[in-house]
Amino acid sequence: MYAQNFATKNMNLQQHKTKRRRGVVLTSTGIQRLQEAIISWEILKNQGYRLTLEELSKQVNISTKTLSRLWSLSKGVDQKTLKLCFSAFNLKLREEDYTVLNGENETKILDVVSKKSFLQKDNLPQLSHDQIEQYWSYPNGPITLDSPLYIERPPIEELVCREITRPGCVIRIRAPRQMGKSSLVLRLLAFANLKKYRTVNINCHQIDHHCLTDLNKLLRCLCWKIAQQLEIEPNLDDEWDEEVGYKLSCSFYLQKYILQQSNHPIVLVLNDVDRFFDYPHIAQEFFALLRSWCEEARQNQAWQKLRLVVVYSTEQYVSLDINRSPFNIGLPIRLIEFTQTQVEDLARRYELDWSSGEESIQLMSLVGGHPALIQLALYHLASGIVTLQELITDAIANGGIYRHHLWRHWIKLQDNPHLVEKYTDIVTATGSISVDPVDAYKLESLGLICFDGDRILPRCELYRNYFQKQLSIKYGITSPLLK
Repeated sequence: MYAQNFATKNMNLQQHKTKRRRGVVLTSTGIQRLQEAIISWEILKNQGYRLTLEELSKQVNISTKTLSRLWSLSKGVDQKTLKLCFSAFNLKLREEDYTVLNGENETKILDVVSKKSFLQKDNLPQLSHDQIEQYWSYPNGPITLDSPLYIERPPIEELVCREITRPGCVIRIRAPRQMGKSSLVLRLLAFANLKKYRTVNINCHQIDHHCLTDLNKLLRCLCWKIAQQLEIEPNLDDEWDEEVGYKLSCSFYLQKYILQQSNHPIVLVLNDVDRFFDYPHIAQEFFALLRSWCEEARQNQAWQKLRLVVVYSTEQYVSLDINRSPFNIGLPIRLIEFTQTQVEDLARRYELDWSSGEESIQLMSLVGGHPALIQLALYHLASGIVTLQELITDAIANGGIYRHHLWRHWIKLQDNPHLVEKYTDIVTATGSISVDPVDAYKLESLGLICFDGDRILPRCELYRNYFQKQLSIKYGITSPLLK
């Protein structure tokens, strides 16, 4: 690791400082900026793995010897070398990033860097057994940026990062729950921050119910959240003019008040927008407004600062006018399940040897490539809590490690008796069946089914087995598959 002997070299350098050296060295500010850029690149381009010294050398086109000098501060380097390092990661070298190394300032520089360096070992994600265990937290929620357990699904990451740089762009990320939408958004926002964009990430489930029954309250709430996250004083009472209409007032507020105060693009992420589908009248008006902002960006340069990211599970709960819907414009991104290769890659990151492919086949025969279910299994296996065969046997018998996951699905399903009836038909069917498209999309948004051509199937064998038993116990429904 290129920073492994950083502290030792610093100590030796201070002890053996002899004569004046030529060249420049990174300041603590420069080191932090460069390392943040490297980590962001590793997250987006290298699947979260740290670059070795040799790999970094190839990336910046500088010898390993020169890089070692740069990281250790044992000798100064020329300014051209620093420019090459920074430009390789889309950074421009600034005066505060480096200082001229001489006998008078050498000790001061080393003291500052040794206390504040971003390159110290504690700040670097490692993949050794001693270090990887810190990432074995229970898999619940998005995968953090510093975790090596994020699996890329090319070319998705590259596509969204490229698209977000385009003025007035719209990105639509669609997938059922626990497919990795939030983890992808975190990495998109990290890339945007690296580009010096302003970012706003709004979870629509945090919007109160009373705001979703009143368009004016909803739009004011949205604008307040945007201003707060951008650290701009909302001033809604002064900037809001209800006489011109709620949607126009909201649009003027964003254009004339929010966008004008930013010299950089603003990335607005709206998570779980399908929550609005439970409020059809509000959904019609709100999504028409989003569409109008996208269209405005084509002819109004001020609106081109806004980069919109819409995240949702399904768009089929309400019938939207195709000319007023934001769900048929922009870059569509749909997350799919892990492949066997990706499952084996993730197993390796958990330090499991699944190179034979037998283990991945066994697990995927139960849960498919469902990212959340795969992560949960590998967490338990890597922690030594259970063997693979015990995990599979227990899961088939009573849900096993997936018990809480399955129970949450069961509770949600029972909230809609009509969907219970339709899902019963699916999990007990021995052949192909026909399901109303709206029901199918609702079940897919819950993550309960998948499509195999024209066929509709339970998402995985775990779901088929579990829900057959639940339906048999609660409703006395039997299936030939249970006999």
